[in-house]
Amino acid sequence: MVTLRPSPVDAADAHELLAEYFRDRTEGFAELDVSYRTTFPDPAAFEPPAGVFIVLDDDEGAPAGCGGIRLLSPGAHGTRYEVKHLYLRPRTRGRGWSRLLMRELESRARGLGARELVLDTHHSLEAAAALYARTGFAAIPRYNDNPNASRWYGKVLGEGRTDQALP
Repeated sequence: MVTLRPSPVDAADAHELLAEYFRDRTEGFAELDVSYRTTFPDPAAFEPPAGVFIVLDDDEGAPAGCGGIRLLSPGAHGTRYEVKHLYLRPRTRGRGWSRLLMRELESRARGLGARELVLDTHHSLEAAAALYARTGFAAIPRYNDNPNASRWYGKVLGEGRTDQALP
């Protein structure tokens, strides 16, 4: 059975997953003749209430994926968190685990008082864009200066109403 657990972003297994994620991105961007800037996250940004980092363990209890949320300055809808470093090892993809991870991150964001979630990605990551659409995110204007991003998405987490994509 897959399990999701909070982890310090600098724990050995979380760091290993992030290193794989950054290697994967660096290699993928190189194929596009695009430079990828690697920045390991500040652990404090992923500690409640500033955020949380989640490790997904596979059926055998081995770390297989990760993702986090971190607090940003308030947005148009109030308290805003950003989804960061969503990654699943290639051998685990296609099992619906990315949706489990996204649901967990959204639940954690709600628990921390989020009223909206945002994220950025690169246009070459079509599977990621499909995941974001399936989980209720919609394209929004650029909200940061991430040099690795070319698309930005958001989702309103309205209290007491149905979730909706940001306009």
